[in-house]
Amino acid sequence: MSAAEFIPERGGLTAMREASAHCRGCHLYGPATQTVFGEGPRSARIVLVGEMAGDREDREGRPFVGPAGRELDRALEAAGIDRAQVYVTNVVKHFKFEERGKRRIHQTPRKGEIDACMPWLDTEIKLIRPSGLVTLGATAAKALLGSGFRLTHHRGELIESALAPVVAATIHPSAIVRDRDEASRNRERAALADDLRLVAYAVEAA
Repeated sequence: MSAAEFIPERGGLTAMREASAHCRGCHLYGPATQTVFGEGPRSARIVLVGEMAGDREDREGRPFVGPAGRELDRALEAAGIDRAQVYVTNVVKHFKFEERGKRRIHQTPRKGEIDACMPWLDTEIKLIRPSGLVTLGATAAKALLGSGFRLTHHRGELIESALAPVVAATIHPSAIVRDRDEASRNRERAALADDLRLVAYAVEAA
């Protein structure tokens, strides 16, 4: 199965978002509360792509509204980027988790789940045609830049890609949330802002 059969032949982001609510392209729709589609203007010059929705996002139906979202907002502000002007989305549109008591613990999506959901992201990128695209985290980087891509080797670099004129990969802001060391968190916050700033500058200069 694939999300491809659920994508309408015509329409913009609103039509895609409405159609995605009924997606049964993989088994993840069953346990999840709802589809979490991308958010932002079609005129966005920069697209940010994360892995998938988290617990808070699954409940609210919006991307990056939980703790990782707050870190992303902080980095965007530090980089001088208005979140309202960027498009934020995920590779996988449903929350994959394991229940432990009352908690729902994030599970990394498998390749088959990523492949099944990829038609939604492909459509988002084709509709927006961004000047810049940033992958957030290793899962998104591998999904869009190839399984051999190593985030640790290429973080913060401008990458040649057909996805957009300016492409870069950086950490997922959830890595900052998980870090228990305050000094380390602050270094990663600054580095994430630097990576986003690099893309913003490159887009402006293009």
